[in-house]
Amino acid sequence: MNTPVWMKDDSTLDERTMRFMAGEDVLLDRHLFVHDIRATAAHARGLAEIGLLLAADAEAIESALDGLRVSFLAGEFVLDDRYEDGHSAIESFLVERLGETGRRVHLGRSRNDQVLVALRLFMREALTESAALALDAADAALERARDTETLPMPGYTHTQRAVPSSVGLWMASFAESFAEDADLLIATRGWIDACPLGTAAGYGVNLPLPRHSVGAALGFSRLLINPMHAQATRGKAEVQVLAALWQFAQTIRRLAWDLTLFSTAEFGFVTLPPSGTTGSSIMPNKRNPDLSELLRAVAPTIAGCQAELQQVLALPSGYHRDLQATKGPLIRACLAATRAGEIVPGLLRGTLIHADRMRAAIDPTMYATDAAVELAAAGTPFRDAYQQVARRLDDLGDRTPEQSLDARVSPGATADLMLDQIQARIDRVRPAAAPPEHQQD
Repeated sequence: MNTPVWMKDDSTLDERTMRFMAGEDVLLDRHLFVHDIRATAAHARGLAEIGLLLAADAEAIESALDGLRVSFLAGEFVLDDRYEDGHSAIESFLVERLGETGRRVHLGRSRNDQVLVALRLFMREALTESAALALDAADAALERARDTETLPMPGYTHTQRAVPSSVGLWMASFAESFAEDADLLIATRGWIDACPLGTAAGYGVNLPLPRHSVGAALGFSRLLINPMHAQATRGKAEVQVLAALWQFAQTIRRLAWDLTLFSTAEFGFVTLPPSGTTGSSIMPNKRNPDLSELLRAVAPTIAGCQAELQQVLALPSGYHRDLQATKGPLIRACLAATRAGEIVPGLLRGTLIHADRMRAAIDPTMYATDAAVELAAAGTPFRDAYQQVARRLDDLGDRTPEQSLDARVSPGATADLMLDQIQARIDRVRPAAAPPEHQQD
């Protein structure tokens, strides 16, 4: 490991202690590195703005950082255990390339606000990407809803047959849910869209840092004003981001559960696409729904990461090294959400619906609710109608699934799915899912 940036004459280094303290930080920082580079360039421009760096030096720093970013993305610069973390790697690189000029870049900031701003940029990007993926999933679900709008299937409560339903209603439920998930992810992005850079170690610095212009250069809509508050948001912001991601993952989990259950031989309602199943290692007759089962595991993974974060946050004001432990769960959760979100549209579009099996699973007793509502609408008190129908479940008349679906005229129900309104909701959310203009490079 290179000499730490905090090394002083009276410091001692013990390799085992250093390994423990560094942990997996340098590996996790690979996910934050381009954001840290970008924030360092903005900070250097800010120092030049107030005359603490020559304009030529700031340009040299920015040029070197751009080269570092390109080299890192190309795999030529490797962030590894030569460095304590990504921050020290950037400073080491600048000193190696620019000498004394590189040593000037840390003026007016701490690793505390350096990591805060990199994390905020990372979270903002993760929320933008997840919102776009949620809308892609909403599009795919709505396509299936339009294709199967009147296709009958059983509706279940408590996993027991309840009333006739439609594939259109089932798929439209996911279209609307994914659209709402996207809306929540975007709202959360707005909530964290505040710049902490310039708060240093949590107490500000005796320099007139141009915090507003630096924050604007990084695409933030506002500042985190109070330096102690900025430090106190470490972990809190991450918990809220994971709460929004969990909502997205929970919709995915419910879809994955349905597809797993309905693909069993006992139901036989759907066949999953070949890319979504695997063979058994011992049973030649098996195809396992591994993809949907693993998608089910994403929501609990994110919930576990959120719980891990919450346990770290039992701390007083100010920065504490414990907060290093918040990086891992945040990054794991964000990666889990985006990787799962990428899978869902293809899974929805590739799943085969077996209309005959769905129709055959609708038994005559499932028309009982229709019969009770009809009696009540004709004047019989509903509880009396309920009892009358319960006594004659074997004699509900000749009914068809189509009749039941056509009669369900309450807004949003099978006879009035309001798919155009769900489309309008998706269309309303979509422009906001793109990075706001002030956040675009």
